[in-house]
Amino acid sequence: QLQLVESGGGLVQAGGSLRLSCAASGRTFSSGAMGWFRQAPGKEREFVAGLSASGGETAYADSVKGRFTISRDNAKNTVYLQMNSLKPEDTAVYTCAQQSLPFQSPTATRAYAYWGQGTQVTVSS
Repeated sequence: QLQLVESGGGLVQAGGSLRLSCAASGRTFSSGAMGWFRQAPGKEREFVAGLSASGGETAYADSVKGRFTISRDNAKNTVYLQMNSLKPEDTAVYTCAQQSLPFQSPTATRAYAYWGQGTQVTVSS
C-alpha cells in the first residue's frame, strides 16, 4: 500500500524558512494529485497547498500565497513544501496527502484519501 512520510518540521523564528518533504513509497498512484494540510490545536484541518498529478496546476490557501511553494521531484517520489517568511500563526502539524481519484483538481479536498503521519512546525515570535 501507499505510504507517505513527512520530514523537515521543527522550531523556527518568525521570518525564517523551512522546507518540508513528503516521501512516497509502496504502491504509488501517479495519477493522484498531492497536497499539504495543516491543523493547529483547537482548529479544524485546513488545505494549505496542492499540486496536480501532471505538475501543471498548483493551488494555495490565501493565507500562504506568496510565501509557500509546493513542488515535486518525480525521480525521488518526493513532494516538497517550501515555507518562507513564516509567521506564528503558521504553527501547526503539517500533513501530506494524495488523492485516490485520477486527474482531479488539487483543490478537490474530499478526493484526498492517503495521508502521512504529520510533522510539527512551530514558529516563535
